[in-house]
This record gives sequence, structure tokens and C-alpha cells, in this order.
Amino acid sequence: MGESWFRREFLTPRRLAFNVIFYGLHFFFFGYGWYSQATNQRLAGLNSLKFSVWASRGAGLVLAFDGGLILIPMFRNIIRFVRPKLTWLFPADENIWFHRQVAYSMAFWAMVHTTAHYVNFINVERTQIRKQTALQIHYTQPGGITGHFMLLIMVLMYTTAHHKVRAQCFEVFWYTHHLAFFFMIGLYTHATGCFVRDSVDPDYISSFPFYSTQHCLGYLSWRFIIWPGIIYFGERMWREYRARRTTRLSKVLVHPSGAMELRIIKPSFKYTAGQWLFVQIPEISRFQWHPFTITSAPEDPYVSVHIRQVGDWTQALGDRLGVGPSVVANMTSAALKGAEKEEKSGMTRGDFVELDPAIASITLPAVRIDGPYGAPAEDVFKVEVAVLIGAGIGVTPFASILKHIWYMQRKGRLGTLRRVEFFWVCRDAPSFGWFQSLLQEVEAAQADPNFLRINIYLTQKISEDMLWNIAVNDAGAEYDPLTLLRTRTMFGRPDWMTIFGQMKQAIETGQYLPGSKSQLKTKVGTYFCGPGALAKSIKEATLANSGSTIDFTFAKEHF
Repeated sequence: MGESWFRREFLTPRRLAFNVIFYGLHFFFFGYGWYSQATNQRLAGLNSLKFSVWASRGAGLVLAFDGGLILIPMFRNIIRFVRPKLTWLFPADENIWFHRQVAYSMAFWAMVHTTAHYVNFINVERTQIRKQTALQIHYTQPGGITGHFMLLIMVLMYTTAHHKVRAQCFEVFWYTHHLAFFFMIGLYTHATGCFVRDSVDPDYISSFPFYSTQHCLGYLSWRFIIWPGIIYFGERMWREYRARRTTRLSKVLVHPSGAMELRIIKPSFKYTAGQWLFVQIPEISRFQWHPFTITSAPEDPYVSVHIRQVGDWTQALGDRLGVGPSVVANMTSAALKGAEKEEKSGMTRGDFVELDPAIASITLPAVRIDGPYGAPAEDVFKVEVAVLIGAGIGVTPFASILKHIWYMQRKGRLGTLRRVEFFWVCRDAPSFGWFQSLLQEVEAAQADPNFLRINIYLTQKISEDMLWNIAVNDAGAEYDPLTLLRTRTMFGRPDWMTIFGQMKQAIETGQYLPGSKSQLKTKVGTYFCGPGALAKSIKEATLANSGSTIDFTFAKEHF
């Protein structure tokens, strides 16, 4: 396990290049900070502390660099516009991963910086090169106060950012992460303590940055790292203004297993299939924004998202709409039994609740949306073969893409796209109701049966009643009894190595793409949304089957 993780994180070509540049810059700044402190003759008194003060200066310069770097991946609007043009140069779709790498680096260098300063302060008291005690420097001077304040914020932010905390109580993560605003204020004002100086007393001034550079030496990094903070603050203000434009919730559909489909009307909202957005319901929380993939196509007269009731905020939304856990449990039970709806409802299997203010005595809550933002699945029309893989609710980005492909087929504007393989891995049968009608429409509209192939896998252990129901209804039937698609449902977990191996063989023998030749290189884009463990096995299968004639690429949805 350790070897495979090390190879994946450090030895793949793009990661190797990233690590060389990323860690190379960090060690360069550390060395430069160490050297500039140690060789400065004006700081001879402070340099009598030797290694601890040199290490604290080097680590402090690295932390200043990371303080500006950590905000860059959060420039969501800027990344959205540069992504289509520069995705080959940097991993724009892995901005959250990059954000975490900088955070890990900050945690390490903060420990180095803090430990070195603790030694500094003790040695200052011991040698009395300055007539101060360690406690006075720690808790009465600006540098010590802001430093401990930032450490407290880091502890809160890092502990609540753990994936288990985010999954069980997203609110805690959301609110503590916004302490970053105060962290950045502390970072920009940390140098006002004027600890590194060539005078006996700090040289304070009345205007910002509240210290004189004549005697307070080396404190210039904030002039560079403050610009990402200004840009980020400006972007957040723009996002707040944009999100307040006229928006209304027109309809809510509630499917089995607790998936709610919100249909939002916002004429000014323009997006590309596969993108995602943030949703806020002020009635539930005035400050929380939650990311969801857009499930409607750009051609639809509304913007829709599918939300599963799994956390505090989503369950509160379900309760507000009157479709909380008890209602969902009854719907799921009916779907498991294969209950049919009445013909006039327009649905043929499972159960759902439609909350439409025109036909029901309910009031829909106000909704605000912020976005759209880029995602890997946007590139589906730039490859010859697109492999779309969704696990559970992770199918949402491909609902928009499949619907958009449907519209593009009718217009004859598919670009280089020649085949689509769609895989949906579900844990339980009721989940098929989320996009059943969409899949039926897309499947029925295919003039070329080889263009789109739907592969659905059910991983749930099948009960005896369901097995009997399948056996009775499947015999001689034109449609699958679970999904009502022409494609038959497969049971168990898919073997990705075999699937991609068979696809490679079919492409190389010319049986997969009409008119293709083995000497031409075929680009197959694999797009996945779901848990990390499944992503790892899929990525390994794509890497193992790439070669001189076929280029399998892999991209995972990140929020």
C-alpha cells in the first residue's frame, strides 16, 4: 500500500514535476530566509541566538509564501475562464487538492516556525540581549499575540476539515473555515511586532504597517502576499452580488432514497454541461453555500440540481419541504416492491412526490445560486470516445451531459465525439428512479444504437422477493424490469481492468469505431464522479491499457 501511494503521489510525471517545483520553491525560500538573517551584520545581536533565529526567519518566509499561495486555488471565477485554455499546463480541476497540499505545507512550517520562536524567546530571557521575558514577548507584543491567534485558528480549521467531520456536520466545517479571514488579517499584521530589528526598542509608527523599515528589517513579504487576499476578497464580493440576482424555485421533485430535484428559474444564468454551482437556502441558513452538480442541460428552460438527504442541511431542507425521512422511507419501500404509478402521472416505476405550488398548497423557499464553475466533464466533446462513470448520486454530472448530447445529436453538432459509454454503479434499486425517465428518453432517441451504450450495475444484495420479481418480469420482456431500459441491469461490482481491456482490443481491431485504423491514435476520455476508492481502481485500469495507439485519460470530479 505504501509503495503504491508513494508512486501515485510522487513518481507519476505530472505529480513529479509538481513536487519538484512546489517543494523546490519552499526549500529555496527557507534557505534564503536563513541566509539573509545569518549574514546581516546589522542583526549581529539577534544572530547570537544562532540556529533558532535563522530557522524561524526561514520558516517565516515560507509561511508568507504559502499564505499567498493558499488563496489562489479559491479564485473560482478566474479558474473557470482560464481552465479551457490552460488545463494542459496546470491541474485546474484539482484546485482543492492543491489547496490541501499548501495547507499541509503550512502545518509543517508553522511547527518549525513556532518551535524555533519558542526557543528564541527562552534564549532572549536567558541571555537578556533584550530586557524582556519570554512571556512578555509571547503575550504582550503584536508578533506573539497574532502568532498564537493564527495557531488557534489553524487548529480549529484543520480539525474540522477532516472528511468525516465534513460528511457528518458540514456546518462546523463551513463556519470554522471562514475564520480564514481573521487568519489572513493576522498574517498581514504579524510583522508589526518588529521582533527582528537592529535597535533596542521596536520602531513603531502610527500608519500601516505600524513599524518603520529603517530599523525593523526584512518585513516586506506582506506587500506581495496581500494581493491574492485582495483579489479573493474582490471575487467573493462579486459572487455575493451575482448570487442576489433574481432567482426563484419553480418546482421540486422528490425521488426514492431521498434525492430531491430542485428546478430553479434564473434567465441570466449561463452554463456548460457538466459544470456545478453553489446553492443557498436563506430560510435554512443565511451563510451556508453547498456545492452541487448541475443536472439540467443548457438547452433546458430551468437549472436543476439533485440533492440527497444525507446531512444536517439537506435533511433540514427535506423537512422544510415536507418530505423528510419518514416520507422518503415510505417512497423507498414502495420502490423496492416495484410499485407502479398510475398512467396519468407520466412515470412507470417507483414513486415520487412533486411539489408544485401551482397544484399543491405549499410555499417554496427562496433560493440563491452562485456559479457556474468548471469541471472535468466539460471536455467530453473534445475526445473521440467518452466513458462516463457515476457511482450513486455521483451520476448527477452525467445527467446534464447525456441530456446535452441528446440535444447536440438532434442538431448534428457532436464535434469529435463518436461514441459514449455510460456506467452507473448503484447500491440499491430505488436509486434508478433518479434519472430513469431521462435515460429512457436518451436511449429511445438513439438513431445509431452503437453511439450510446448504457451499463448499469446493481451492487446491492438482492432479496428473495426482488429476485422472484425480476425472474417473472424479465422472461421474454423487451425492457429490463428494474430500470425499464432496453439495456439489462448487471449485478455485482464491475471489473474495470477487463472492461477497459476489452475496449482497447475492440478499438485496435477496428470493431469499435467505424472506419478507424489501428495506426491512428484514439483518445478515450474517462470522467468519474464518486468515492475515491473506486476512482483509484478506474484510474489504474486506464493507465494499464494506454499505449501507442490508444490514449486513455482519467479525470475525477472535485468539489
